Amino acid sequence: MQIEHDSVRDRRALLKNGLVLAATLAVPGTVSAATRRLTQQDLRPIAEPPLPAPRPMVAARPITSPRVVRPDLMRQALAALQGHGSRVAQRDRIAIADMAAPSSEARFHLIDLVSGKSRSFLVAHGSGSDPAHTGFLKRFSNEPNSNASSEGSFVTADYYVGKHGRSQRLVGLDPTNDNALARAIVVHSAWYANRDMLRSHGMLGRSQGCFAVGEGDLSDVFALLGPGRMIYSAKV
Repeated sequence: MQIEHDSVRDRRALLKNGLVLAATLAVPGTVSAATRRLTQQDLRPIAEPPLPAPRPMVAARPITSPRVVRPDLMRQALAALQGHGSRVAQRDRIAIADMAAPSSEARFHLIDLVSGKSRSFLVAHGSGSDPAHTGFLKRFSNEPNSNASSEGSFVTADYYVGKHGRSQRLVGLDPTNDNALARAIVVHSAWYANRDMLRSHGMLGRSQGCFAVGEGDLSDVFALLGPGRMIYSAKV
């Protein structure tokens, strides 16, 4: 019996040693690492992996367009035109001032509602709407002496010649701009709304709340506007 136990024990030991040897051989360098001394080469720090190449910066797309009226703004303008009914006699064309755009963009859109064609012009906003002169309208106001642009629907009235030359009176149709006539908020031209202001200053100058367009654009704006049409001004 003792001989049989010794034989079994010997077989188990042999099997165990065989498994250890197989595991050792399965790991490259295990035997050599156990039998040789570490060198300076082994102690070198492992190099860090290279950093990924930086992605190119992509400029954010502007929310406005100098060529087309944004759909949400267009919907608001058409709803206003419908809402004011007979107070706007001429309904074939409409002007939309997109005051979410900076003054460096052509944001005064004149749209032919029959043909779908449009033209866009530079237009200045009031100094009271942009006190720090950033080129962006910050607020609207209907208050006298605020020098700010007003929000809402206007109807174009008669032409006259005043301190800014040829001008067109506007009548405010909403509670947000019903002081327009008393405040003398009009359409006129101004040197500070000319395109060369963008080359020298990167933005237009500011009006006293009027829709001031470039001196070379006034005739085209008047021809497209005419009396009895709506101007819709908003920041959406």
